[in-house]
Amino acid sequence: MTSPIGGEGIVVSRETTGDAIGSAYSEVHEEAPPDPIPKADSAVARARVIRTAGDFARVAARLDDGNTPLARMAEDTVRARQEAANRPPMPRPEATRIVVVANQKGGVGKTTTTVNVAAALAQLGQRVLVIDLDPQGNASTALGVEHQRGVPSAYDALVDGDELAGLVSPVPDLPRLEVVPATIDLAGAEIELVSLVARENRLRKAVIGHPRVGSAEDVGEDRYDYVFVDCPPSLGLLTLNALVAGDEMLIPIQAEYYALEGLGQLLETVEMVKAHLNPRLVVSTIIVTMYDGRTRLAAGVAQEVREHFGDEVLKTAIPRSVRVSEAPSYGQTVMTYDPASPGALSYLEAAREIARKGAPR
Repeated sequence: MTSPIGGEGIVVSRETTGDAIGSAYSEVHEEAPPDPIPKADSAVARARVIRTAGDFARVAARLDDGNTPLARMAEDTVRARQEAANRPPMPRPEATRIVVVANQKGGVGKTTTTVNVAAALAQLGQRVLVIDLDPQGNASTALGVEHQRGVPSAYDALVDGDELAGLVSPVPDLPRLEVVPATIDLAGAEIELVSLVARENRLRKAVIGHPRVGSAEDVGEDRYDYVFVDCPPSLGLLTLNALVAGDEMLIPIQAEYYALEGLGQLLETVEMVKAHLNPRLVVSTIIVTMYDGRTRLAAGVAQEVREHFGDEVLKTAIPRSVRVSEAPSYGQTVMTYDPASPGALSYLEAAREIARKGAPR
């Protein structure tokens, strides 16, 4: 559906009016156009004349100048990734903070919160260790470390009594972050722990025995600032070991009604652990995850949680984000996968809040 104009092969878009055909001709041929098409025939011209891809070549060259929205977004992302590793450091705590991330309800963002808060703190200058206590090994996947059967893992510390220092793996791209991975062997640890002496204290013994866990006075500058324990979605012996090992607890709550229902049962378990096994344990932090500001339900759940728990709830809520869900498939946290995304910025601010609050007294 093309037609030559004045003997030449110039063609223009179907959307181009007759008045614009002359400028299109000049753009390609760099000379004055022939007699213009009469306005009366402009409708016919629009129907008969199109531009080819070759005619757009010169225009495309002028668009590739970094000023398009897509180019600016790519530039912002690259800049954010470069700056992520050089963020101003936060003050380090005086002693290692051992934080248990637990909620017996599945799908509330425990693992996602663990790895992204840990990564954000590492970017803020903290030395962090993550202990993956979930047999699914999702935290190990997100942090990009091997966790197939046979890899040294948390199972060896819990069941065999191995030293935790020999089970640590470094995390790629985050030099201040390390992880004790989980393997499928942990699925059988619940049964194997039943017959062991002091079965609830196995993880506590391993964590306290690590040479980099302790106060600045006892351990020095090479100490871990934070130890995060990622728990499975249950209240079995693995989670119980974590609750006995920890000094404080971080509870992620999905901004939905079912999450509130399960919270009561979890807090009952915490009170039992405090009364009989670990009087040091304190629920220090509650974080609202998967927050959708477009719904009244999310706002209502967040308000109810804040009214009940007060200052324990972080001011920062974590929004639903495709980037946060995509990152583990690349063996990364969202903090390195897309540091300019809303999810990454929210986790960064949540990490700052946790660091500013300090350890519970």
